[in-house]
Amino acid sequence: MSAPVDLKYNHGSHVRVIRACQVDDATDLLAVGGDHSIDVLLITAMQCRCIASFHVGSRITALAWSSTTVSPSASDDEWSIELAAAGADFGLHLLTKSSSSEEQIFPFGGGLSGHHGKVTDMTFCGGWGEDSARYVATVSDDKMLMVWDLHPSIDITSNIPSPTRSLELDDTPSSSRPQPTAYVIPFPHPLTSICSHPSTSKEFLVSDSHGSVYITDWRSDPEDPARSNLRHSSLMELVEPSTLASATMGRSSQWSGSVAWRADAVDIIGAVYGSKFSVWDVSRLSGGKPLFSGTSFSEGGHRFRWCQTYPEYFAISTQSPTKGAVVNLHNIEYPQAQPTSFSLYPRPHIVEDFDFMAMRGVPRIAAAVGRTVDVFAIGMAQ
Repeated sequence: MSAPVDLKYNHGSHVRVIRACQVDDATDLLAVGGDHSIDVLLITAMQCRCIASFHVGSRITALAWSSTTVSPSASDDEWSIELAAAGADFGLHLLTKSSSSEEQIFPFGGGLSGHHGKVTDMTFCGGWGEDSARYVATVSDDKMLMVWDLHPSIDITSNIPSPTRSLELDDTPSSSRPQPTAYVIPFPHPLTSICSHPSTSKEFLVSDSHGSVYITDWRSDPEDPARSNLRHSSLMELVEPSTLASATMGRSSQWSGSVAWRADAVDIIGAVYGSKFSVWDVSRLSGGKPLFSGTSFSEGGHRFRWCQTYPEYFAISTQSPTKGAVVNLHNIEYPQAQPTSFSLYPRPHIVEDFDFMAMRGVPRIAAAVGRTVDVFAIGMAQ
């Protein structure tokens, strides 16, 4: 069916990545990353209003919201924005703005101190404590998971500045703060996505390009003899059989893997690899295989997202130009049923990225197509 688009926003450049804020006090905020900047949108029933714009200077590849974010709609006098962004030059940036201060960009992780491949995804630490805003994790096709301490107890000065550091940025107050330190966990294959869960501050959910999904305890001590049998501190490794078989036989997939944790159930994990999507129930595993699998797009899926407000729903997008800009909606209670397909634009348009808004009421999806972000309600599809 054609998607009933409620709102449109023109970013001004090609939109590469979007991320909806899941923080309770900021569920109406959406971050939009383009070829050189990030806009923060306040989504209402009637409009998309830009309340902050950060000029990073390179194409955005990943975004993540901090738990300290408070929307202007929740507090007129004490609202604040904090999110992390990754650029195509492998540099990382902490972006902040508040009711009492203008936009500030703090660059870190550049040069030899960070990733040397595309940063494919990022997330802040899970849990409800202060550490949820202190640590941000990034994954890259350089096969590295890096957990960054944004507020280190010691100041390790880097002689190699971030690729996007400018004279203007060096003059800002944030440039004097200590550079974040990183804890590095290597993996055998390029990494494609990472997410955290609000119920735990110890684990990250990580996917690679070969069909494996890892639940990784990043706080474990790699020198601990009791953990010597655990590869890269991973508590569990799940597999998508068809993708793993293709990788083992040397048949690379055009579509990267995307994994997501169901917000209301830490045992439920979903992912899409190529044409297959899979859902695991960690509480009842059988050799790491999925609870069930299915096909959403025979041409290959790109992004897997759970609905925050109605968690029985998940959606998958594709970047195949043969389908146009399409998002498929699935119901976990009917895994083998045909999905509800929302068509935004005809081919050769594609959905570059999408996310569920966490606002209460009828679920809404924000989707990036070209220079435009479309926000539409999915209704209560059966």
